[in-house]
Amino acid sequence: MKLPAARGPVSSALCALLTNHEPATEPGLAGVLRDCAQTAIRDTDDILLDEDLQAALYTAYELRYSGLSGVDDAWEWNADVLALCAAIEIRFERALRDRVPMPPLPVPGVDTVAATLFELTGADTGPSVSRYLAKKATDGQAREFLIHRSVYQLKEADPHSWAIPRLHGRAKAALVEIQADEYGGGRLAHMHSELFARTMRELGLDDTHGGYVDVVPAIVLASSNMMTMFGTHRRLRGAIAGHLAAFEMTSSLPNRQYGNGFRRLGYDQRVTYYFDEHVEADAVHEQIAARDLAGGLTDDEPGLVGDVVFGASACLFVDALAGAALLTAWTAGESALLGGALEPAGARS
Repeated sequence: MKLPAARGPVSSALCALLTNHEPATEPGLAGVLRDCAQTAIRDTDDILLDEDLQAALYTAYELRYSGLSGVDDAWEWNADVLALCAAIEIRFERALRDRVPMPPLPVPGVDTVAATLFELTGADTGPSVSRYLAKKATDGQAREFLIHRSVYQLKEADPHSWAIPRLHGRAKAALVEIQADEYGGGRLAHMHSELFARTMRELGLDDTHGGYVDVVPAIVLASSNMMTMFGTHRRLRGAIAGHLAAFEMTSSLPNRQYGNGFRRLGYDQRVTYYFDEHVEADAVHEQIAARDLAGGLTDDEPGLVGDVVFGASACLFVDALAGAALLTAWTAGESALLGGALEPAGARS
């Protein structure tokens, strides 16, 4: 994907380092990055909403996925880039652990953990973007919804796949079963990321991975960054398992409402198929994720029960913040995108 635009001194210093073509100047640029990051991490009021730090972390993480246009792949393992990630991650994880509400922890085991997760997700009172889209959203707001979601959905399943080599036994098998479906059972046209891209194209939106990164707010990047942080650290394998469980367990009904919303706006199955597919698929996935993945993991590794519940709770907490940002802007008659509403090709009048 294209190199994201800088949003402050840290992301600016990172972009300068990644695009540097003069080896002699690299130590100086790395020093600037280190100093900027240290100051920004120390002074941030809320790292979850910090445009500069979340943009910098997203940019560095993207080196682990499809890479960045014009940036050498060798930067993925560069010590200065890894040090930046580690410094931001420490503050990011601490903020999540301090702020995410946690229910009482269950006794490790399939039935107890699944029951806790179903109670947790069933009691979720976060703002309902899906109900708003189903009943009230304008065509422009529906497009903005897709733009926000595209940051994750165009690489759907990839952040959770980091956990596959970090798990074993029942949990590993469950994760592979879920992910195989997310990747279309080996058929490109059925990959969920491809289905979402088709939905974007039908609305005249750019389906390029990262095409809208520069216009989504920090909380959208934070949601993606949280998944990558959980997935790429073995010590957080419980958190990424819990995150996926909550993600799947809160998907089926909202996707039904999203599909209904786009139908209300006059779109046909070429647009709604992505959402309709998830209604059935995720109804199955939620059982596998709650019982075999999350519950099975705690059966094998009882010490991970706290992180499993934390990952699920963090998923709900951050998604609620992102949803609130959307609805606050929309109900005020404003765009939820940085810089205001876009006029994508094919937009309706």
